[in-house]
Amino acid sequence: MIDLVTSKSDGTSVLLMIEERPWDGSDERLDQLQAKVNSYVSYALDGYLENQFPETAGMPFELRLDCASEPDQRSEEFIRRLNQALAKYGTRLEVAVR
Repeated sequence: MIDLVTSKSDGTSVLLMIEERPWDGSDERLDQLQAKVNSYVSYALDGYLENQFPETAGMPFELRLDCASEPDQRSEEFIRRLNQALAKYGTRLEVAVR
């Protein structure tokens, strides 16, 4: 399930994830983040985004994780590696502390 889809002024679709729990760097939490990122990327790449929002056809997408606190060191490293993997799809995961 996608938390929210929005767009930037340049037409980039933003798939928003919301995380209210504090970061703890645990294997369980990082596995959950990996699974959620995988689901969001599949949603975009497998055509579900375009099916729900036809105006996004041919436009880039990115992921944004809105969270309550700064990621701990282990989580930051995990996100860095995620972004390296996401680059091959032309996207990235932006983390925004709210």
